[in-house]
Amino acid sequence: MKKGKRVKKKNTNKKFIKIIFILILIVSILVLCYLAYNNYKSKKSNEEVQEFIEETPEVVEQEPEKSERMLKLEELQQQNPDIIGWLEIEDSNINYPVVQSKSNNNFYMTHNYKKEYSIDGSLFLDEKFDLDLPSTNYLIYGHNNRGSKEMFTGLMNYKKEDYYNTHKQIRFTTNREDATYEILAVFYSRVYYKSEKNVFRYYYFVNAKNETEYNDFVKNAKKASIYDTGVNATYGEQLLTLSTCEFSQEDGRFAIVAKKVQTE
Repeated sequence: MKKGKRVKKKNTNKKFIKIIFILILIVSILVLCYLAYNNYKSKKSNEEVQEFIEETPEVVEQEPEKSERMLKLEELQQQNPDIIGWLEIEDSNINYPVVQSKSNNNFYMTHNYKKEYSIDGSLFLDEKFDLDLPSTNYLIYGHNNRGSKEMFTGLMNYKKEDYYNTHKQIRFTTNREDATYEILAVFYSRVYYKSEKNVFRYYYFVNAKNETEYNDFVKNAKKASIYDTGVNATYGEQLLTLSTCEFSQEDGRFAIVAKKVQTE
């Protein structure tokens, strides 16, 4: 091959590589812009609904046995009947509606409470929980999106016991009640393989078949807890479990289990 042809081919290759590099750069910028827009849209939508839930309802005299938040929840349910509750941890980013799909757990992983596409998804109640005949454990999932810091990203603060000491309670409002839950366990976990035996698959526990199954769940949660909360639960007390992804291991999870505070 003549020298001139080799130089020409070399220049052609350089141009091709340059074009590829530019295309990759353009695509990367577009992806970053798309993610930034979705984060902005998600944050704005969450701020709007948080402001709405905190507003005083226009009429509270109709049903005095219901709290203001329960009445606001009913208004939200007119927009989307899949909204089943409202979850809040005071002085944190966690202050969102909770939804439940009528078909499966997948839809609200990528859609907000308005059923719009959202990279942050929603907080959603496990499909196996029976709202008509309440089950033992409200099992609620949410993304840990370190980019937007929305949904259950704030749960990771509970890695530190000092944070727990100032955030011991969770407020969960449904059509039935506006209740407070106290945290009894905070632990790391993961999605286990089917072949693994004698492991704590907390993410399967929604309704205890009997007292033994209930007690085993509480015992295992307390055993797995990264610090002792000094709180326990007895059979019949309503439980609440919050679950999110955790990235220190493959298919990692971070979970918090709480029990309802009994009122007189």
